[in-house]
Amino acid sequence: MRWARMRWASVLQDGDATERAVMDGAKQVRADLEAEADLLFAFVSAHHRDEAPRVVDVLDEVFPGVPVVGCTGGGIIGGGVEAEDAPAVALMAARLPGVDVSVHHLTDEDVPTAPPAWPSQLGVAPEEKPAFVLIPDPFSFDADACIEALDAAYPGSTTVGGLASGARAPGGHVLFAGRRAVRRGAVLVCLRGDVTIDPVIAQGCKPIGAPMLVSSCDRNVILGLDQKKPGDVLREVFSSLDEDDRRLFRTSLFVGIEMHDQREYAAGDFLVRNIVGLSPDGDALAVAGRIERWKAVQLHLRDRTTSSADLKRQLERHRARCPSSPAGALLFSCLGRGANLYGEPNHDSRVFREILGDVPLGGFFCNGEIGPVGPRTFSHGYTSAFALLRPRS
Repeated sequence: MRWARMRWASVLQDGDATERAVMDGAKQVRADLEAEADLLFAFVSAHHRDEAPRVVDVLDEVFPGVPVVGCTGGGIIGGGVEAEDAPAVALMAARLPGVDVSVHHLTDEDVPTAPPAWPSQLGVAPEEKPAFVLIPDPFSFDADACIEALDAAYPGSTTVGGLASGARAPGGHVLFAGRRAVRRGAVLVCLRGDVTIDPVIAQGCKPIGAPMLVSSCDRNVILGLDQKKPGDVLREVFSSLDEDDRRLFRTSLFVGIEMHDQREYAAGDFLVRNIVGLSPDGDALAVAGRIERWKAVQLHLRDRTTSSADLKRQLERHRARCPSSPAGALLFSCLGRGANLYGEPNHDSRVFREILGDVPLGGFFCNGEIGPVGPRTFSHGYTSAFALLRPRS
């Protein structure tokens, strides 16, 4: 059979006439795909919010019966181009032979707390190692609870995604969930069969100082690092930095938390979390993340230079591990990245193409990004989370 292989197509269609932009984009990706589609991703800018519920109906005229997944976004990505402030529609169409696709609309009440309940909920067994794409509404859905529950029910599976963006109040986001548009909850795509998602998570930071062991802590508060007070450690690291890094230390300092049990660490091996505050006496450092005694932590800095370098490093690391190109890729990038961070448009998309080639790429700028660090999945900030899709066989 001519098209018995995975194939993706992606396009960005500008314009403020919603139906025309969707129709023109749909015709373009259908022509590029040169085959029937099994799954569609649609991301529309906030300019199209009022007409967004019509997106599924318009796509059905070009791709009858094909499930649609996506949302409104504060910025969108399609055809390898990032549209941050202009009205636009991004579409991706996928031909997925040997892949079973199921799309689920979830509310908080639909998320099972017991792992054995998930297989009956989704119709897929853990041993099938499904891959997931999760797109929640931040106002009405507990994404962290869902991520933790999926990890527990499907160990070894990969979940990547992002939180809808562009609205300031509940009900302002639109999610595309298969054959309908909804304004609350989350959309979960379950892919099983001949498909793998390779995640690339670029948190945009560089480590400074040396990894340290948490010698004392209380929940999310670090009370000792290598038997020293946190304040003393911060002063020691600060004194070792050059002037540029000292400037970043004052405004863009983060803590990286160990996710693997290992003896040596490299950039990207830590889960990066915000620092909530340091007590006046320097005895306690509060972090926006779970802290465990005897786990390693390391201080990190972030700016446009470190963010760009980390993105290149993570993509090059993936290319070294998996030299064959993915068939298609989704990009879930933080609203705080893009031109606001780099001072130029299309930065992350351009770097992606430079390292991995002309792979169909689409996605959106998120209120939070979802992806694994080590064996667990987390929601992130300031991150670009890529889902690189390829056949498993």
